Amino acid sequence: MNTIDLKDRRGVVTGGAQGIGRAVAERLLRSGASVAIWDRDAALAGRVAGELARLGRVEAVAADVTDWASVEQATAQTRTALGGIDLLVNNAGIAGPNAPLDQYPLADWNQVIAIDLTGVFHCCRAVVPQMKAAGYGRIVNVASIAGKEGNPSASAYSAAKAGVIALTKSLGKELAGLDIAVNCITPAAAKTAIFDQMTQAHIDYMLSKIPRGRFVAVDEIAAMVAWLLSAENSFTTGAVFDLSGGRATY
Repeated sequence: MNTIDLKDRRGVVTGGAQGIGRAVAERLLRSGASVAIWDRDAALAGRVAGELARLGRVEAVAADVTDWASVEQATAQTRTALGGIDLLVNNAGIAGPNAPLDQYPLADWNQVIAIDLTGVFHCCRAVVPQMKAAGYGRIVNVASIAGKEGNPSASAYSAAKAGVIALTKSLGKELAGLDIAVNCITPAAAKTAIFDQMTQAHIDYMLSKIPRGRFVAVDEIAAMVAWLLSAENSFTTGAVFDLSGGRATY
């Protein structure tokens, strides 16, 4: 494992209680950062924080990224606990059901967009003012290869992740004159609890599209995120970093 210097940085990882989020939280702690795990499952977040406490300062914070008031409260709680927020990883997300667009349930469409896209907006809106005031910040948004290519029978997820890519580019340009970097990653699928929301046919489809012939490991994702959050990432902003195992053509 390469050493990434995040000493004395204070980070937020949304959806940090499991899967990619937990791997990122652990990598940040091992790199010297203090971490607030934001998750709507407060009990699970608390258990994970206890398990990771041996690695450094970690706080569990109940947060529903679809609810602006909840995000505001989580931001205030984190600032009190950690003294500020330097790093933000917008990872919380769901896949939603697999169905053709003309049969896609309206409620599920709204939920996927609310969590996967509006949630990113809420968290950035809450944290960016503090980064501006401090004159420093690093934001990484977890998008998906689906946001580049669009997966069939996954219109809501694909559209939400495409929105995350565009939001990243927009905010990156807004903050380009400051020492605040905003980038996103576009991983292929990783074997996490999100697979429970997908049909086996859709899982097989995703695997068939990856030239590496396997799914990405959460630790591989965390490694890229850690560098993007570091001070060494001092020039690149508004960019999209591929983690698709060769699937992406751009």
